[in-house]
Amino acid sequence: MEFIDQFKKKIFSIKTDSEFEKATLEAFNYQAINNPIYSQYISYLGVSPNKIHKITDIPFMPIEFFKTQKVLCNNSRVERTFQSSGTTGSIRSKHYVSDLNHYKNITSTFFQEVYGSLKDVHILALLPSYLERKDASLVCMVSDFMEQSANQSDFYLNDLERLAHKLREIQKNGEKAILLGVTFALLDFAEKFPSDFSKIIIMETGGMKGKRKELTRSEVHQQLKNAFNSDNIHSEYGMTELLSQGYSLGDEQFVTPPWMRVYFREINDPFSLSNSIRGGINIIDLGNIESCCFIETKDIGAPGKDSNHFYVLGRFDNTDIRGCNLMVQ
Repeated sequence: MEFIDQFKKKIFSIKTDSEFEKATLEAFNYQAINNPIYSQYISYLGVSPNKIHKITDIPFMPIEFFKTQKVLCNNSRVERTFQSSGTTGSIRSKHYVSDLNHYKNITSTFFQEVYGSLKDVHILALLPSYLERKDASLVCMVSDFMEQSANQSDFYLNDLERLAHKLREIQKNGEKAILLGVTFALLDFAEKFPSDFSKIIIMETGGMKGKRKELTRSEVHQQLKNAFNSDNIHSEYGMTELLSQGYSLGDEQFVTPPWMRVYFREINDPFSLSNSIRGGINIIDLGNIESCCFIETKDIGAPGKDSNHFYVLGRFDNTDIRGCNLMVQ
């Protein structure tokens, strides 16, 4: 486990493209040998690990494997199992997490890089469909943020009036606050308690789950802007199968941490990879060193302004409705 311990520390020192590529190839070489499911998959593809010398040659594992297989490296224990929300009767993805402190370190480090110290902000969460489950990674992440906050932070299940009162108080006092909410709950809140929350950061984490008509992200953001007198609505891009997240600060362009990159595969050729075309989203998340770092998602996206920025454009047809994303134009 010496390699794992050193690798977990190394990802936080990545600053350049060459450092990222070096760490990525190290992760691939490790998981090609030590992850039984990933090893079987690349063997099925006829890929010889010793012939992989650059990122664009690395096979990405279909995200569906998290639904049917135990994606975990040899000798890695299971401290916590995160499960996707799914829909009624659907098979839920499971992510076996070996080191919960590693997960918390990943999530809080990048969140604070984007939004500043957690000690200086109120964290308010409107996550009813997630809060009702004990295995949601999003609730685990937000709970940790709240523990680090020196301000009064809380979850709000159905008490929207109490949430509105708290936000008005924060707005009046000019204090810093972030309201993270699942999309359908934020829209409910916006309809029932429209208010001037122009100084509050409103962040949608995606998710309609059949609660409302599916809307584009732009439509959702416009409704929330109108209700809360907000210039920008922020977004979180995350999923059960990843330990890392991306954030959009209002322009619908997501930024990733230095240890996470997004690539795009051609719609009709899943093995043709680029970081300069519109296509299926493939993700390298080096935080996933004890599960699988190389994930082929069912989302469609496009490159952003640099290698750490991207857009989410929608989903492939005939795939599960994901809790982490909205359909966007």
